[in-house]
Amino acid sequence: MTDSQDTGTAPSAAEAPDDAPATAAPATAPAEAAAAPAEAATAPAEAATAPAEAATAPADGNPVAPAPAGARTAADVVTPELAARLTRGVVGTGRTANHTPFTGEKLADLPESTPEDVATAFERARAAQEIWAKVPVRQRAAVLLRFHDLVLSRQAEVLDLIQLETGKARLHAHEEVLAVAVTARHYGRKAPAYLRPKAHTGVVPTLTKVTELRQPRGVIGQIAPWNYPFELSVGDALPAFVAGNAVVMKPDTETALTALWAREQLIEAGLPEELWQVVIGEGPVVGPAVVEHADYVSFTGSTRTGREVAQGAAARLVGVSLELGGKNAMLVLADADVEKAAAGAVRGCFSSAGQLCISIERLYVHESIADDFVQRFAARTKAMRLGNALAYGADMGSLVGERQLETVTRHVEEAVAKGAELIAGGRPRPDIGPLFYEPTILDGVQAPMAVCGEETFGPVVSIYRFRDEDEAVALANATPYGLNSSVWTKDGRRGRALAARLRTGTVNVNESYAAGYGSVQSPMGGMGDSGLGRRHGSEGILKYTEAQTVAQQRLMPIAPSFGLTDEKYAQLMTRSLRAMKAFRLR
Repeated sequence: MTDSQDTGTAPSAAEAPDDAPATAAPATAPAEAAAAPAEAATAPAEAATAPAEAATAPADGNPVAPAPAGARTAADVVTPELAARLTRGVVGTGRTANHTPFTGEKLADLPESTPEDVATAFERARAAQEIWAKVPVRQRAAVLLRFHDLVLSRQAEVLDLIQLETGKARLHAHEEVLAVAVTARHYGRKAPAYLRPKAHTGVVPTLTKVTELRQPRGVIGQIAPWNYPFELSVGDALPAFVAGNAVVMKPDTETALTALWAREQLIEAGLPEELWQVVIGEGPVVGPAVVEHADYVSFTGSTRTGREVAQGAAARLVGVSLELGGKNAMLVLADADVEKAAAGAVRGCFSSAGQLCISIERLYVHESIADDFVQRFAARTKAMRLGNALAYGADMGSLVGERQLETVTRHVEEAVAKGAELIAGGRPRPDIGPLFYEPTILDGVQAPMAVCGEETFGPVVSIYRFRDEDEAVALANATPYGLNSSVWTKDGRRGRALAARLRTGTVNVNESYAAGYGSVQSPMGGMGDSGLGRRHGSEGILKYTEAQTVAQQRLMPIAPSFGLTDEKYAQLMTRSLRAMKAFRLR
């Protein structure tokens, strides 16, 4: 993730120096970094679907998706009553606000937390966690299954909030609904098996009875980003809750309403209200306070801030999981179905306007099909409909903040100035909204262009040609990041074999990211500078627990007894070890 996504300890986007080297992830800015400039908050409360009147659509630009008649506005959705209801229980003695990227207008006034407020939130969470940990795991899991049903039945409410707070198209917002529902169902069904006591062979079979227990860590400190405010808030909290923990979460200020909506539904599903505490405020203020009090830290954001979070947790000997930046590659092999690969590239590169940690920013295409692929990919990209309506129909939405727009513009303009060819896009679209930018394809990109090595985190992809698969693998792996990658081929066995050579936490064959991310029984996370730990699967819940071994010795001690001398005891144990090896005991 980029600088405008830090939700931890780095300076805000308005203050942070743009000093990330080309080989490292530009730090993701705090939640507040995504905010529209202060003056935008004074803009009239126009409909979230109203285009900027002063700008004119370019004749050859991406088309605009028409807004349906009677489309809802920001004022229709985020009423003072809704804001008051969702923020009830937030520990904050100050005041702040969030804004919509669609127009820059203020959405809601919000409580703002201080470090002292964070400490209070942890006190409340600890008291609730002691009671919650005693609830049988199946009862805790049942809360998740009820939450699953509430999310699906009320998805229109949260889709409006996600769109207003992130600026993304509704279909991309729906990805978050799907991801949260799948995660809730998975841990609602599988948590009892993941957490059940497990019997192990003891040091002396039959005489030593060993049981592995899983104890909750206590209170989880979670710092969530703005780009997927539903999935990366409650989606990461669900396994923590079902494992018996409490959570103190710092969502991004600009997307806090979405996280708070999730909290309201989970409480209705049966989660004790005090168990999920939310604190809101600037990353450099609130983030370190969360790390200071947590028993375990879950962070999604930039590599730079992730290192700071890890250092803070390490100083207290507290565990941490980090999902960080990426410069993800897609490999299109010579035998790929070019039309399907082009369609997959559109999904992989431009979902959520490219503001997705696992989206594709580097496209490696075999030289024998490169021209055909580029032609098809460009045609699909130029036909994408941009829009800001709270309705289905747009293929791509807005960037989230000025910092993102600046990064995208700088990367594209610098690349073109240094010789890259602009195949599609390459310009902002203020006729639709202040932060819209066309989906962009660059060809001929090479170092030291910033877009070659830095994470753009926007709707920009660079195309590179390769001659053989060894070269493609080497190019794809030539980055300090290792989050996600994609391989396209008609030969599934070949694709899986090549996938195993890529140094990324997830690899999708004939899909861009959804197959790997959506398969929640399997772990998801990054290698190298892309992070530590995993979400999903057994690792996604066991990380929120402490393993405890209980060993009961029966009949005789592990020591000389029954008149055995030390020497006779040693001889007996030696024979026993040899026998256990012969009987293939583990």
